[in-house]
Amino acid sequence: MFDTLSRFALHWVHSFQIEMIRYLIAAAGVALSYWALRRWTAPRRIQRRLASFADRRREFLLSVQTIAVFGVVDLIAFAAIGAGIIAIHRGPPNWAIFAAQLVVMIGAHDTWFYWMHRGLHLRALFLKAHAAHHKSRTPTSWASYAFAPIESVFESLYVPVLLFGISLVTPVYPLAIFVFLGHQIARNAIGHSGHELAWPGFTRSRWTGWLTTTTHHDLHHSEGRYDFGLYFTWWDRIMGTQHPRYHERFEAVARPWIGGAAQPQVATEGA
Repeated sequence: MFDTLSRFALHWVHSFQIEMIRYLIAAAGVALSYWALRRWTAPRRIQRRLASFADRRREFLLSVQTIAVFGVVDLIAFAAIGAGIIAIHRGPPNWAIFAAQLVVMIGAHDTWFYWMHRGLHLRALFLKAHAAHHKSRTPTSWASYAFAPIESVFESLYVPVLLFGISLVTPVYPLAIFVFLGHQIARNAIGHSGHELAWPGFTRSRWTGWLTTTTHHDLHHSEGRYDFGLYFTWWDRIMGTQHPRYHERFEAVARPWIGGAAQPQVATEGA
């Protein structure tokens, strides 16, 4: 019994360390990159209001708490793998299967997030589960994991659920998990960064319009009633929850990268 508890404790510590490193690389990396490139990023700020040090401190501390919760939920996957319930692929990868798993992980996560996110906005759950995240009216990259404990559980349960679902068809590739989690935190940090780096016309293009932008999620933080998607705009468009002025708000801050820094800054309403 003691050996089992020790293994779980060591796995929690390992999980916490790895997720903390991922978070710091993404959140700090985005913040430092935007500061270093401020000549180009400053005109792309979405809101006039600037997040304070207190805002960033709250976001960071909540994110550390969330990562601790992630480590606990991760024990479910650890136990399932140890029991053979979730099969892990060993040996050289089949790149077609790897790519298929990665697509499934990202697509399923977007669906999971959209419906979970809408559920968290229900009156019965919002104050206890999601209001902490919405204290960031002007979010920064440090808000990537700034969740209340209840939301942290909902956010992290997709990992064991997805791994189990994939394992019913084929053993899960560890590299696919690694790339998926890296993509998830990178998109999260950029989505909360408060700067729109996409170019004019991005949201209306057939090639890129299905991807969410920073403006998409920033509008959700500043107004709260629209734009629940994570990676893609599909569910918001299907369910009628895309902000009615999303394209207009995006174009107000989008800048071409060539010559874009000289243009004036325009903020969204309600910022």
